[in-house]
Amino acid sequence: VKAAKEHSIPQDLNKVLENKVMETVLGLSHVKLSVVERTCSGDADSEGIVSKSVSSHSDLIPGVYEGGLKIWECTFDLMDYLSEAEIEFTNKTVLDLGCGAGLLGIVALRSEAARVHFQDYNSTVIDEITLPNVVANCISEGRRMGSGKDRKASKPPSKRPRKAEGSADVLSRCRFFSGDWSQVSQLLSNSNKPCLKYDIILTSETIYNPDYYSALHETLAQLLDRNGRVYLASKVHYFGVGGGVYLFEKFIEDKNVFKTSLVKTIDQGLQRCIMEITFK
Repeated sequence: VKAAKEHSIPQDLNKVLENKVMETVLGLSHVKLSVVERTCSGDADSEGIVSKSVSSHSDLIPGVYEGGLKIWECTFDLMDYLSEAEIEFTNKTVLDLGCGAGLLGIVALRSEAARVHFQDYNSTVIDEITLPNVVANCISEGRRMGSGKDRKASKPPSKRPRKAEGSADVLSRCRFFSGDWSQVSQLLSNSNKPCLKYDIILTSETIYNPDYYSALHETLAQLLDRNGRVYLASKVHYFGVGGGVYLFEKFIEDKNVFKTSLVKTIDQGLQRCIMEITFK
């Protein structure tokens, strides 16, 4: 079990983007992974997950590295669905659970969410991938992400993004956590403030391993607002690990806490689904 930790946002945002090369996907900036692999080899990554992932040619080392360096295809499925279904984020409190690159949370930030929290199993992922991505999108979007005003006037991002108006405002709406789900859930519950509940929890490709279903279910039950919704994107079946949509649906059904509905199915390549989860 990996202990939970909250990551502070550095005062100097340029430090966050130092040595980072950004790429763009669906209008969002994200760190180029091959450069992270070069800059974080050896001791530069305190968890050693970058070198372990590269040397073992594996996107997943259970209990060590849980896939957050890579952007998985179901993330794009969920981004598409959030847009198509016109999911309303304005003034909502949102959790990007198992965030990896944090693209889902960034979409919520762009859509005027009041607060967005990001969680990944690995602290290296938060520091080297998630936080830089959020900062890069705050800066490159400038006013657009800061206030929602002057959208037409916002300039396209320059190749060397400078600190723009609104970036600090956007980051003040964010918190970043690493660690095991159950530990992060405990950390949030044990703070002096009343336990935070989320209006929307976004999660993608987090049900590949049935061993984690209990911790995931408990976390959702503890952190979701009574009237909240979870949007979960997943492959129907994960070969080699055994998890998948129908197995998780059955698990939820047996627990009798939530109800689920499959709101979208994608048939290209491996079959994938978007599931909506709400309290009964």
